Amino acid sequence: MQAPDKKEQILQTHASLVLAVVQTIHNAELKPHLDNILQQSAQNGWQGLVNIINKILDGNRDQSLINGLDDEDAIIVDSILRGLQDPTTLPKADQPSGDATQAAPMFARLIDEARRGNHNSLSILGSMAEQMSNAGGDLANLSAVIKNMVDGERDIDKLCTRMGPQGESLITQIISELAKLDTH
Repeated sequence: MQAPDKKEQILQTHASLVLAVVQTIHNAELKPHLDNILQQSAQNGWQGLVNIINKILDGNRDQSLINGLDDEDAIIVDSILRGLQDPTTLPKADQPSGDATQAAPMFARLIDEARRGNHNSLSILGSMAEQMSNAGGDLANLSAVIKNMVDGERDIDKLCTRMGPQGESLITQIISELAKLDTH
């Protein structure tokens, strides 16, 4: 079973998808927006998850939908099903992203997994980088160096050339977390 912190990180990473599915079930007018998200997810290699989400959209609420899914997809589907029964269990979309103590380990884990060839992690990083790029500021600058970190760059000075103090702090913590992962 997943450690609670990893489960929480997966939920936070996919909070917008979980919320979009639940909101669309309650408001059919949101379906075109969700269809775009699902189409992009399928193109990023998440067709199995998209198929299960479509079953949920068609009314299937059976917990057995989780059977056969990998840990990450199972956590997402379980969160959707629980959220439909009890909205208080839904992940929060407005979690403060500036909490480097939470963000750094998540980024480091994704970067490490992507570096080792995990396509899901690479896809997640790509989606996150796109969103961060649109946000501007340090987040856009961070999105520009994620690929460098996946490729093995660990020189903080090189990675932080365009960063403000918060961005430098986050990159320093990510590099520190990556160093811990490299020793295991």
